[in-house]
Formats: sequence, structure tokens, C-alpha cells
Amino acid sequence: MQIVMDENGQKIVVLPDIIFKNRQNIDWSAVEKYLKKYLGKIVTIIETQDVVYIGNKFPDEYKGSQYTKRLKGSSAKAKANASQAILEMLEIATDKTFHHNRKDKHSYDA
Repeated sequence: MQIVMDENGQKIVVLPDIIFKNRQNIDWSAVEKYLKKYLGKIVTIIETQDVVYIGNKFPDEYKGSQYTKRLKGSSAKAKANASQAILEMLEIATDKTFHHNRKDKHSYDA
């Protein structure tokens, strides 16, 4: 992956290849399997120096979120292929915000 600056001075990640090519039916199980290679990785966000640990729930959350289930066409393809650059996107993340997770399904993790 390559991190470059766009015309507005924002850092972006350039993907070298499109590995999930189908726009109609993304194989989210294949995306989940691909993401498992990141398990246990630790990334430091450049802007805040926050440390992010990629835990074992990440691949399933990425492919199975309510947002992902609604994606169709090129948006689904973009999210699937963005999985290649998760570590780099975390590194260049900006504008940190915090929201309490209020959904009942997360209460046992608190």
C-alpha cells in the first residue's frame, strides 16, 4: 500500500490491486477470511498516537455490520477492497471522536 497526499493535502491510501472484483454479490466470507490476517496487529494512529489493537471480533464486525448489509454495487465493492488497507487507513485516521456504545449486544463487553 502507498500513502500519498491528494490535491487538498489530505493523506489517502492507494490500493495496488482490486482483489474483490464482483460488484453485484460481494463474497463477504472471503473478505472476512482476508481480514483474519490482521488479527493481533497493533497500529499507532499518527495524529493522536492512540494505539489500536485488531482483535478477533474485527473480521466478523467488518463483514457483518448493519451498514455492510445495506451496501450494494460499487459501495460494497469499495468497502470490500478497502480491507486491503485497514492498517494504513488506521495510521492516517484524523478527527477523533468518541461515542458510547449503547447497544445491548455490546453490554457484556463493557
